[in-house]
Amino acid sequence: MSSTETTATTWHERVEFRPGSYHDSVTLLRVAQAAASTAGVSAAQVAMATELNVELTRGLGFTVPEDVTPQQLIVAIRAVDDAALTAALEAVDGALAAASAPAPGARADLDPPRTVRSAARSEPDSTIALLSVPGPQVLAEGLDAIAAGKHLMIFSDNVPVADEVLLKQRAAEAGVLVMGPDCGTAIISGVGLGFANVLGGTLVGGSVLGGSTSSGTEAAPTVGIVAASGTGAQHLSCLLDAAGVRVSHVLGLGGRDLSEAVGGASALTALQLLEDDPGTDHIVLVSKPPHPATAQKVLAAATALRTPVSTVLLGTGNPDITSAVEVLLATLGVPTPNWAEWGTDREIATDTGDLRGLFAGGTLADEAMIVAATALGGIRSNIPLRPEDALPAEALQPGRPVLTGQGHVVVDLGDDAFTLGRPHPMIDPSVRLGLIADQAADPQVRVILLDVVLGHCAEPDPAAGLVPAIRAAVSRDGVLDVVVSLCGTSSDPQDLRRQAQALVAAGARVHTSNSAAARDAATIARGGVR
Repeated sequence: MSSTETTATTWHERVEFRPGSYHDSVTLLRVAQAAASTAGVSAAQVAMATELNVELTRGLGFTVPEDVTPQQLIVAIRAVDDAALTAALEAVDGALAAASAPAPGARADLDPPRTVRSAARSEPDSTIALLSVPGPQVLAEGLDAIAAGKHLMIFSDNVPVADEVLLKQRAAEAGVLVMGPDCGTAIISGVGLGFANVLGGTLVGGSVLGGSTSSGTEAAPTVGIVAASGTGAQHLSCLLDAAGVRVSHVLGLGGRDLSEAVGGASALTALQLLEDDPGTDHIVLVSKPPHPATAQKVLAAATALRTPVSTVLLGTGNPDITSAVEVLLATLGVPTPNWAEWGTDREIATDTGDLRGLFAGGTLADEAMIVAATALGGIRSNIPLRPEDALPAEALQPGRPVLTGQGHVVVDLGDDAFTLGRPHPMIDPSVRLGLIADQAADPQVRVILLDVVLGHCAEPDPAAGLVPAIRAAVSRDGVLDVVVSLCGTSSDPQDLRRQAQALVAAGARVHTSNSAAARDAATIARGGVR
């Protein structure tokens, strides 16, 4: 271990470079948070020394030598004195030790498997492999999982399209399902993988991917979801849960599955799996805007199934997710509830200005743009609905985009360009919190639109960071509103109602319908004119 130590006029700093100590980015985020929460610490960075992380560390004012390698772990701390510095380093060591501890029930005499191939040998009865490795490493590990006869969930992003196509071709030949790449959520026989909400009726499905659950009751139809959309699947399933509809399985596909290049390969497999599942009475296919030819092929396959299939294919002229759920509920004979909202009775000022959407979920961002554009016209984005609405390259700076002067904007902060080398914004809120402050300082901005997604693996208490940021924003001179699309269930560990109440107390308007939140924000941008 090598280190450097300097003392500034006020602050004490320590930067260490630890070789042979790899940890994934989510683990290191938690470690950095443990250090940052130590009394007297003003800055903390704990990350693998990738090019991006080195740049971010230098951006915090720390000195990083040119010869550092990605195999080294950077630990950089700035504190008020040596005692705080020592306490922060002890917090880092403790958090790293806890992260490296064996899982409950694991045999202490066995080394954990280091590859999919060795894991498949050690767990021959397993049915699913989950990959969360750097994108370029996915192909080899994924092919090994398929060769072992395992269904595959790929949480990783930044995977080349050609690799995805090859993996799904091999999976079709082997009769297994590939969920992903960039598959953020799935629920298999009641077990959540990745970002997963706690649904009241998930423990009712059959053995769609080899799991087993109780059969549940026969009181109401049970819905299975096939999703080329992570947050779209979460929003859909949470709305169904609020209406009392049970969900058997959520089979994620990755956001590119219904693209022209991938051709719906996993969608076709997932539809057939749910067709064969005795615990699924109705199937819903949800996708961010698909390629027309691919959508036509997948819809033709869906029409041929015995199990009824409803579709939620986002796009201009198509129903939004909430409207599609209301149609589905009518089809199932289930009453439509009043979708919860809080703080929306506040009077809207007549001032007009720009809408800035800062989203963690790509599908929720897509839907918000589609809905808001009806009232506001073109909306610029890093994932634009039309090529002419793309944000210029100079606005999309690494780390944090600069949106001043860009008019109405909706940004997907979960896009690959923003998650390279860092955790997803549903886990790490730092980029978005900085952006909220940036938009609040822009006098042209009239309303900030945010999504907050609850559930397992998401930030444990998103309101804790958002409340001071929202309170500071709405207290700006002039007029500024904050609208929140809150995706979650009453059983989620973050407690949906508690999150909503905290956000409203800070000054936000909160909706459980994403499309309703987008309409509310667009109305505010127009000075209350619908």
